[in-house]
Amino acid sequence: MQIKPLSLASISVVLALSACTAVPLQGPAPLVTAPTQPAGGLPSNVTVASMEEARLPAVIATAPVSPRPVKVLIVTLYGPEAQAWQPKLTWTQTYKVPGLSANFPTVQCTADDICLMTTDMGHSNAAASAMAIAFSNFFDLKKAYIFITGVGGINPNVGSVGSATWARYVVDFGLAHEFDAREKPDHWQVGYFGIKSPDSDTKPPLRYGTELFQVDEVLLQKALQLSRRAMLADTPEAQAYRAKYPQTSAQAAPSVIQCDTASGDTYWHGDILGSWASKWVSLLTDGKGNYCTTQQEDNAVFEGLKRGAAAGRLQMNRVAVLRTGSNFERPYPGQSALDSLNTKSGGYPAATANLYNAAWPVVSDIVKNWAQWKDGVPGL
Repeated sequence: MQIKPLSLASISVVLALSACTAVPLQGPAPLVTAPTQPAGGLPSNVTVASMEEARLPAVIATAPVSPRPVKVLIVTLYGPEAQAWQPKLTWTQTYKVPGLSANFPTVQCTADDICLMTTDMGHSNAAASAMAIAFSNFFDLKKAYIFITGVGGINPNVGSVGSATWARYVVDFGLAHEFDAREKPDHWQVGYFGIKSPDSDTKPPLRYGTELFQVDEVLLQKALQLSRRAMLADTPEAQAYRAKYPQTSAQAAPSVIQCDTASGDTYWHGDILGSWASKWVSLLTDGKGNYCTTQQEDNAVFEGLKRGAAAGRLQMNRVAVLRTGSNFERPYPGQSALDSLNTKSGGYPAATANLYNAAWPVVSDIVKNWAQWKDGVPGL
């Protein structure tokens, strides 16, 4: 694996992180259509990156005759998450894939078959982009391991800001009935309850088919085993922020843990909805799930990929999700929910850096030991 060195000129933001874990954020150069090339030049289906032509790979805009094999596909949800990966690897091919978001229309790949894509934010973008990649003729994903890596709010009762969490259960938090809280039954905690459920204590029938996904247990345990030795980033600001919370789990330094994630387009915040998220995840998983992160896309990505798997284009037992905590999703004692939502936690730089830091031990092991991984997850 060739790691791309960073020059001073390439660093656009300097993060106050611990040594050897900081990830500078830098956006890709704008893409322009290549002019007609002379004989021996680039083919007509290729575009080039203006300002970076000598260093960035040309953009391939037409699917190859044989799809490109992929060992690992990294799925990020918006720009800063992708930027955690981009300076770290050497990208040798860039593909413009029909159906991806206009904001993130390309997939980058390395010579050793690691590819990186960005779905764009929210359920709709995530589902559309996941299906676009799943059904793209550019790539052969039949053996690929697919890792969703994104930031999210984290439950202080379970983990700390900066921590990296591997989910067993991926639960849709938005598919529900809702009453305005002023009109809910007095004995209900919140105005949410499952669709076709009589009350908020009853598990709803899973009629949509997208309410709940479970990550393959063997892959989950292998990811935990490999990533727990990762050195994670932290910041002084995040440390001060965590100290205001009384929970031991909230005050802890960033670590790699296993807990579960809830998806929903509504960017909610606060103690009451946080408690409901814990109850909802437990309810839908029959008491097995342990809610810790909130985000907007994961169920949508899983469903898009599942449809690709149903068509024989990929394997769902090779899909996993890593979420890092950028902020607590509820206030500390004495703080209002509004103030908490607007607090500068200092956790975001660490959370974005730790997407790479926590996932890389897994990704690199797959690529280095592909003979052991290609037919399934090797033994623990």
